Amino acid sequence: MSNDGLCAIVTGAASGLGAASAGLLAKNGGRLVINYSSSQKEAEVTAESCRKAGAAEVVVVQGDVSRDEDCRKIVAAAAHWGKLDALINNAGTTKHVRHDNLDGLSAEDFQKIYAVNTIAPYQMIRAARSLLDASAKSSGGPSAVVNVSSVAGINGNGSSVAYVSSKGALNAMTLSLAKALAPTIRVNTVCPGYIDTPWYIRGCGEIRAKQVRDAMVAKVPLRIVSTAEDIAQLVYFLASSVSSNMTGECVRMDAGMHLIW
Repeated sequence: MSNDGLCAIVTGAASGLGAASAGLLAKNGGRLVINYSSSQKEAEVTAESCRKAGAAEVVVVQGDVSRDEDCRKIVAAAAHWGKLDALINNAGTTKHVRHDNLDGLSAEDFQKIYAVNTIAPYQMIRAARSLLDASAKSSGGPSAVVNVSSVAGINGNGSSVAYVSSKGALNAMTLSLAKALAPTIRVNTVCPGYIDTPWYIRGCGEIRAKQVRDAMVAKVPLRIVSTAEDIAQLVYFLASSVSSNMTGECVRMDAGMHLIW
């Protein structure tokens, strides 16, 4: 696939799936806004990697996507392009709590997780709408929003009830906005299963992360775990014009995890 010069914003792009998605866009000559919240060093490494991979332009912008004013700041970094071909809402957060531990989550935990996982994509889409519309007008085809969700939002299993709920809400919002923003903007969602990235290690420690990884390999039908680069291929597909007749889809990529739960 090739979409030379694709103008795109990737939130939460300092590492993991966000960095891998940015890298794939860069290889195809994309112009990129790399967003990070706190990991500036990692974001700069990602940006430099994108430049070396062939990106036409890379801008690094700090911003907490749970804050509407920061969402507008991130989008403003792409304004000089006069359009935005793709918005990839990748930033996410969680808290690891057993689902039967109802005292383990507070209202504040829910609010923080929803703010990043559900409200932030809405705010980013709202801030970017005029640029996304401008892309459709100039190209004659719809621009793309790709929300990064999780199979947790479909099957109810995940790091916590709050996380599962936030991703389920994101999936439902994808359907609503796909209807509301057509025909100029397509809205689709990627629903990965377990991804082998440092995110799990930061969340629950090396020992537990290895246990989860080994359990996934043993259980899922394909006997593999996905890498960030694997999922980035799907993100890029949905961001590019190759998927121009797709909208309102929640696409699972989980090595068959949904077949066992």
